[in-house]
Amino acid sequence: MKVFVTGGSGFVGAHVVRVFEAHGAEVGAPRHAEVDVTDRRIVRDSLVSFRPDAIVHCAILNDLRALYADRRAGRDAYVGATRNLVDAANEIGARMLLVSTDWVFDGTQAGATEETPPNPINLYGFLKAASELVVTERAERGSVARIAAVQGSVDRGSPREQDAGLGYFVAALVQRLRNGERFGVWEGDSINMVATPTLAGDAAELMWRILERDLHGIFHCCGGESVDRRTLAIRAAQVFELDATLLDLGVKPPPEAFAVAMAASAGPSTASAVPAAIPYDTSLDATRTAALLGAELPDLTEMLRRMCRELTPV
Repeated sequence: MKVFVTGGSGFVGAHVVRVFEAHGAEVGAPRHAEVDVTDRRIVRDSLVSFRPDAIVHCAILNDLRALYADRRAGRDAYVGATRNLVDAANEIGARMLLVSTDWVFDGTQAGATEETPPNPINLYGFLKAASELVVTERAERGSVARIAAVQGSVDRGSPREQDAGLGYFVAALVQRLRNGERFGVWEGDSINMVATPTLAGDAAELMWRILERDLHGIFHCCGGESVDRRTLAIRAAQVFELDATLLDLGVKPPPEAFAVAMAASAGPSTASAVPAAIPYDTSLDATRTAALLGAELPDLTEMLRRMCRELTPV
């Protein structure tokens, strides 16, 4: 299978590339400088030249301040880019798979299924939900893979610090505790407190099954257990055999938490407070996805054990 991956140098995209290549796929993963997904002509020419069997769209504009500062550019980076890829996929007969997020839900829709109507409450969630519609309504062979609270190894540098989302949370905690440093576990009504932690490699494996089985529709490519931050922190310390007394539970998050979360990739200088709502409980139900893909989703302890094997030096 030939697969074109956008955002292949990013956190999720890098795991997708690694897993797909392990399955024997021929993967094309150009960087943004090579293929700007907001440029319709460049996208079409690249895909017509490569002629993949499938496209996995992982790339995002990971800077909340930029999204709110220039909403047209934000729309182009999400909805416009998705439309460009879908149209090119239709032209060459490829399957289009969009990587989406649990943040398409409003934080009150606990245990959301694949059929639960999205109700985003911030611009990031809105743009992802709009991109989902582009795929489900416009793609001739379209699939959406929602991921959540993504964890895993980081190839370059240190993991992102704790933020208003739950992604990267375990890697940040493990690094601090292994260094003998304290780790404050945020708790509050203004951040994402409950989610369904997912190992990036596991999510990629589920995406591979979607493509392999040529399945249409929306899928929840996540773990099998939803938890709050406190439970995730305590269980991670236990599985990694770290000193749980270094955990400071119930720490109030800083007011700029959401801006830091979405602007981290652009550097600390871009992290400023942005008035944006954050979904409190984005727990997902993936029963239907697991059945369609013939997969057994790991509970939290098993997911953490797998991650421990990834992060533990040989």
